[in-house]
Amino acid sequence: MNKAELVAKIAEDAGLSKSQANVALDSFTDAVTKALKSGDKVTLVGFGTFSVSKRNARTGRNPQTGAAIKIKAKKVARFKAGKELAAKL
Repeated sequence: MNKAELVAKIAEDAGLSKSQANVALDSFTDAVTKALKSGDKVTLVGFGTFSVSKRNARTGRNPQTGAAIKIKAKKVARFKAGKELAAKL
């Protein structure tokens, strides 16, 4: 499912226009992004938790040449599914 399909589904289920559903989805993603940037977790009970974790710097390999390369440390977004979501899958 891509963003356009998700917007159409939200609009249909909530009785909104597609433009209103798009604004709502954009607002949700912006709020989650801002919370993660500030170091907070976003927990949606029954759905899951968005959080940030740190990856340490490490040494990797270039798959074409086999040469060793250094991979910088970085922060990555994580999602852990809640019990209810996991049970439905």
